[in-house]
Amino acid sequence: MAGVIHTYMTLIGKVSISDDGEGSIDGVYLPNSNLPFRECGESPVIAEAARQIDEYLAGKRKEFDIPLRVAGTDFQRSVWDELGKIPYGRTATYREVAAGVGRPNAYRAVGGACGANPVPLFIPCHRAVASDGLGGFGGGLALKRRLMDIEGMRP
Repeated sequence: MAGVIHTYMTLIGKVSISDDGEGSIDGVYLPNSNLPFRECGESPVIAEAARQIDEYLAGKRKEFDIPLRVAGTDFQRSVWDELGKIPYGRTATYREVAAGVGRPNAYRAVGGACGANPVPLFIPCHRAVASDGLGGFGGGLALKRRLMDIEGMRP
């Protein structure tokens, strides 16, 4: 069953959310992202995901409770699981995340896995930082700073 995509305005600009057609979210696209070709529409899981994103961006939600279906390599999935353990309002370095997945020297690969994250916000890759600063972010550094500010972090 093919999923749909829905784009709407948030406090950070236009965000698009896609579902897999089976009740799970499989993509979150931040402002200025390239969107996949999907039929435009909305589903119950997309409506719930949008509600939770809006609450998060307004500073009213610290954790998400939404079914996700993410495709990636075993390494990427292990990194995304580890990112999910970083508490709201905290950061971890790419090196710390690499150690957390049992690959302490794979910190650059952790950065690559962050960049491949298909559901940013739900998997908080913005909480992963370089040892000497912010590091990168698929949505751009200004958006990373804004998300960190929402969570009360000082980049």
